[in-house]
This record gives sequence, structure tokens and C-alpha cells, in this order.
Amino acid sequence: MRVATPLMANPSSKPVVPPFSRPEALFTNPFGMTSWLRSRGVALTMDNTNEYTDALSPPTAGHPNYRQGSSNAGQVNTALHINWDKILGLKGFATHTLFTSRYGTTANRMMGDWLAHSSEIYGGGGNVVVHLVTAYGEENLLGGRVSIAGGRLTEMSEFSASSLFCNFQNNSFCGRPKAAIDNQYITSYPAGEWGFRVRGRPSRYTYIQAGVYFAERGIYANSQHRTGFHFNSSNIVGQLAPIELGWEPVLGSKHELPGHYKIGGQLISAPNPDNYYDVNGQPYALSGRTARNHQQTWSTWLEVDQKILHHPYSNSEGGLTVMGGVIYNDPRTSLRNYETYVAFVDRGFIKSRPYDAFGMVMTYVKIAPGVSDTDILDLSMMPARTAPNHATGVQGHATIFETNYQIHVMRGVVLAPDFQIYFHPNAQRNLKNVEFIGFKSQIQIM
Repeated sequence: MRVATPLMANPSSKPVVPPFSRPEALFTNPFGMTSWLRSRGVALTMDNTNEYTDALSPPTAGHPNYRQGSSNAGQVNTALHINWDKILGLKGFATHTLFTSRYGTTANRMMGDWLAHSSEIYGGGGNVVVHLVTAYGEENLLGGRVSIAGGRLTEMSEFSASSLFCNFQNNSFCGRPKAAIDNQYITSYPAGEWGFRVRGRPSRYTYIQAGVYFAERGIYANSQHRTGFHFNSSNIVGQLAPIELGWEPVLGSKHELPGHYKIGGQLISAPNPDNYYDVNGQPYALSGRTARNHQQTWSTWLEVDQKILHHPYSNSEGGLTVMGGVIYNDPRTSLRNYETYVAFVDRGFIKSRPYDAFGMVMTYVKIAPGVSDTDILDLSMMPARTAPNHATGVQGHATIFETNYQIHVMRGVVLAPDFQIYFHPNAQRNLKNVEFIGFKSQIQIM
């Protein structure tokens, strides 16, 4: 949200902690606790997200491990933000700590897809009561023109990020477009790693940010990061260096049409295996040797969202917003060579339902050529070898369509019936299309 908020019109020249967000909640101010804490510089929020999906048709025949079924996944999220200016007089300094507790599973794997979870909230948290996501300090200088952060950070919560993505449920888009975290070292919620980030705002509606994050082995593996409290520096094997430039205009005669235009990329200096060649430059599917390692690899992104219509009868959040983008990765080391997406969210288009929203999104993923060629070689063996990425056919491309309607049930409670279609699950043409129905519920507890 900080990235997506333009600088105030007349910022001061002094260090200042920007106000912490206060979302609409089920318990707005229980026993006066929320107001008492915030007046002293402490913001405590808690929410629950739950996602259910159910397959409408049976899986492709001939695969005994596939089955038609349903799944439920969710999390409880707790965030603690502290303004140390108010507590100790440390001008411009704040800390941000985030914990999650995750549960459940996801239905898409039952149908043979391992590329995009039908329930985004699944995975990474280890099915534990408490998982540490982030814990970092942030110094805001020159009235917010400069922000410096360091500690346990989640890279993709700030780079290639948007609060609009999780208007949807499928993991191909919600959280962030899935290709943005295609590399094994890129952290996305709920994984964190040691890092340092600097953001500057040359003007009110522009920003540039860059960072250095320390690549760790097994950031999503239970053996090292099940609870998020394992700060073992021996896991560090390299660095990630992202940079992003953004323009955040507020268009329209009444300045009610915000937009976000960003372009970025990163260099990853850590050992990444080639998706086709071995150490001798031969296909490793044929030679049986270890895949060649690349010490340098990269990824890039271009993303846009723009509100194009504000409903005059709705609140400030209401209106039609369109989104589009492309993520392109190093084809030598990636699984997803590139991903493109288009989407829209229309909030408050029904006059009597100002907080409801209707949305659609379509994503397209192209698998890297080396992965497809490796699949061909593995599956042509007699007997056929097990292909990477749980593939039971040659992986080429996949498209996912999703639509939902968000119902504002009451203060702090949203329920969104959801429909998804997987065209070529797991990017395989030998798997028939799959449809899911389900729902996503979000309860902002406090």
C-alpha cells in the first residue's frame, strides 16, 4: 500500500512515519483498545482468509493418482506496526512484524496441475500455528520522500506488487503473477529473507526503488523455514538485486482515477540449474548427468493498472479498474518463460451495493523451451522417466480464467463466490480442461 500511495501534496522536510492503515473491521474498537493503542503508536490488525474450491468434472483418465475432489485452505494473519517516534522519539522510524497461521490444501493438484493453486492461500506457511513472515525496521526521511527498510523482508510484497491482485483467488494472479516468483530464491508471502530496500520519490507521482536480498536455499521447504524463525546464515548462497520505476498518476478532472505504471527487473546471483543442458553441454535427460549451474540469471516485469471510470454514486474506492502486464524470465533457468495477464475489477457498480465488486482475470503462461524439450526426452524413454514438475505430458502453455463477485456481507466481512477454468492444466495438452467453483471469504477481525 505504501508503494501504491502517491506522496502527499505538501510533504514536510522532516522524518515522519506515514499513518498506518486502519481497515474496516468486524471489531472496530473493542473496549477502546484500538484507539488507545494507535494513540500511542501501536497498530495491531488481525484477519482471516479462507478459500474453498471444488472440481466440477472428473480428472483425465489413465492417471490413478488423480481424482475429482474439493479442498479448503486458509490463514489467520496478524500484523504489528509500531511507530517508535511516538514511543521513544526516534523520528521517522517504525517496525513492521507479520505472523501467519495457515491450514488446508488445494484442489488443483488432485487434477494434475502443479503450476497454479486454485486456492492461493495454500502453501509456504507449513501448516503451523505461528509462522513469521516479516520483521523489519523502516526509516522515513524528508516527509516520506525517502524510505529505507532492512530486516526479514518479503521481496515480492514490494516489487511487482499490487493490492489489487488478491481481488481474485487463483495463485496464477493472486499474491502476484506467478511468473514473478519463478526463481527458487525469490521470496513471496509468506516467505521472508534478510534484505535491504531503499525507495525514493523524485516527484509526487513517481518513485524508484532498489534492494539487495540474500538468497537462501529452501525458502519454502519445511526443513529450514517451516516456522519462519530459522535464521541460519549458512543457507545464504547469493544475492538478488531488484530495481523498479513507477508512475502513479491520479487522473480525471476530480482526481478520482488512480493508476499505477511500473517497470522493473532483477539480477539473481546464486546457483540456478539449467533446464536442459548438463555440465558438459549435453541434454541431461539423455546423459543422466547433473544439470549445468548458472551463477547469474534474471527476471523482468511491466505492469499497469488504471481506474478508467468512477461511479458518481459510489465511495472513493468505487469504479472500474483495468489491469495488464507481462513478466519475462531468463529462458535458460526458468520454468515459466513468460506470463501475460489482463483483468478488471468493477466496485460499486450497483448503486445499492457500494462495496460489492465484480471481477474477471485471464492469465497465460508459456513454459520455457528447455523444459518442454526435457519433457520430450524424458517421456520418450522406454520405459518413460519421471519428467520434472510432476509432468505427465509435454509442458507447453496454460491459460487460466477466473471470475468472481465480492459480496460485502457486513462491516469487515466479504464473501466472494468464484469460478475458475484451467485450459491445459499443468501446461499439458494431454490433460483435459478443468472447471472449479468455490468461494473466498475475508474477515477483518480487528
